[in-house]
Amino acid sequence: MITRAHSDLLLLHAPSVYDFRRLSILYGPVSDMVPSSTVFEMYPIGFLTILSYLRERGLAVRIVNVALRMMQNRHFDVPAFLARERPRAIGIDLHWLPHAHGALELARLAKQAHPDVPVIMGGLSATYFDRELIEYPQVDYVLRGDSTEAPLWQLLQRLPRDGQDLGAIPNLTWKSAGAVHVNPLTFVPRSLDYVDVRPEWLIDMVLRYRDLRSVLPFRGWWRNPLTMVLPLKGCAYECATCGSSRTTCSQLTRRQAPVFRSAQSLVENLRRIAAVSRGPIVLPGDLLQGGEAYVAAVLRELRAARLPNEIVFELFDLPPREYLQEIDAALANWSVEISPESHDPLVRRAQQGEPDYDNAQLERFLRETLRLRCHKLDVFFMIGLPQQTYESVQATVDYCESLFQWGDKRLRCFISPMGPFLDPGSRIFEDPARFGYRLFARTLEEHRQLLVQPSWEHILNYETQWMSRRRLVDATYDAAERLNELKHRYGRLPARRARAVAKRIVQARALRQRLCHGSPEDAADAAQLRGEIGRFSLSTVCDKRELTWPHHLLSFRLLGIVRAALAARRAARQACGAAAADP
Repeated sequence: MITRAHSDLLLLHAPSVYDFRRLSILYGPVSDMVPSSTVFEMYPIGFLTILSYLRERGLAVRIVNVALRMMQNRHFDVPAFLARERPRAIGIDLHWLPHAHGALELARLAKQAHPDVPVIMGGLSATYFDRELIEYPQVDYVLRGDSTEAPLWQLLQRLPRDGQDLGAIPNLTWKSAGAVHVNPLTFVPRSLDYVDVRPEWLIDMVLRYRDLRSVLPFRGWWRNPLTMVLPLKGCAYECATCGSSRTTCSQLTRRQAPVFRSAQSLVENLRRIAAVSRGPIVLPGDLLQGGEAYVAAVLRELRAARLPNEIVFELFDLPPREYLQEIDAALANWSVEISPESHDPLVRRAQQGEPDYDNAQLERFLRETLRLRCHKLDVFFMIGLPQQTYESVQATVDYCESLFQWGDKRLRCFISPMGPFLDPGSRIFEDPARFGYRLFARTLEEHRQLLVQPSWEHILNYETQWMSRRRLVDATYDAAERLNELKHRYGRLPARRARAVAKRIVQARALRQRLCHGSPEDAADAAQLRGEIGRFSLSTVCDKRELTWPHHLLSFRLLGIVRAALAARRAARQACGAAAADP
């Protein structure tokens, strides 16, 4: 029987910067468009598929969101927590490059607490920087690729190594006697049906370790219980700044084309989530990449499932009108997200390449969507793109006003900077001069050092020939101020919340100036800065609550299930105790 403190694999998610509770860093609005905060405390969905894959094979897995625990409790002692654990192996994700500092520091602390326990790292950034990453003394293994469940299982079966040759384990970068070995990346499954998101295993883990706080995906999840199921991996598109574009995937993860979860498996995963949560479920990656037959099969399964949850569809291109109509016929609760990136056709074409569409076509799509029962239509624009000037950014805000003038409050517009980093492996990262970019970091260590600079103006790993880093920051705050005012004027944002966003922008500008003029003069000034930075690094380009769904669609079913299970377990123990005491 596995006790509370033991696990075969302890999965840890680090904060972006490990010392965020101590350092005075203005991270800026780099996380306003995602559920998590500037600490980037949301762990990747791969944690859940690893949990499911290994639990089905009899291994005990524990997920601990160290970033969230540190946010929730400033006294949470990470080294002391690690010292109490007794894992056979420790896994740490380096999926997103903003975790370059926190992931490596957490690995160092884990190795310090357990010198003989192997530390395994994985994720897209770990894949890109695997040869550099494996040289750090706190890292024993790196698993490459976008699908590591099976190679991880094989590795865990061979630990401790006892002189075993690990050369047969696919996707593995490892070191032995000072030599680095890079095994071929050959585990590239052609279907995603081999592993599921199984929330029941998550509940089982909560009960086993009596720890609900450590598995929550991000701060505020109870108010916005967003979940996700990946319908595909890989991509058919060539967005120039994306680290998961078609070219990047073909080189980094060896995917020549997207691969999909079958319609039956996809909807079964949605059913499992709906059994424990009524929160919205996002389907990232644009189903239309699978073709008409795949889309028809998914919508047929969705219609039959009659899910109560909001289903959120991501679009990479303008869909046929029939697609929207079929979604509306299949689902009572649905929303759409699309990222035109810029209103400017020149900028959009430089970023997205083909397929290309003009604003008239975009607006026809938006109007068609709003004629249906879509609950929320989110349109995202980006700052920091090729060919984009300061003036172009401000003109995008003007374009948002023209959309607001339609009068439908379901249509929401957002604009944010591309930050803190340009994706490693993206076409621009690989050939910046060709696209008009200048990079300030190329290696993992250089990015790790950037993350502890005082302000996001200095953390950005790029600038363009059209906008310097300083100009990018100016364009962001100016556009955010104007868009915030438009949202209030056109009824997208209540006056109180709009005033709060405006105040945070003013404060963020002032903080930026203070940080750019050097370090705080004394400890008291540093402590004051930390408090102010904590308040004014969030909800500056938008009110973060704009990204959430109406509360009447949500419920706390998961919490009820966990409480009921804990009560049942206590009752069973009490019954066993009474039976033992009965002569």
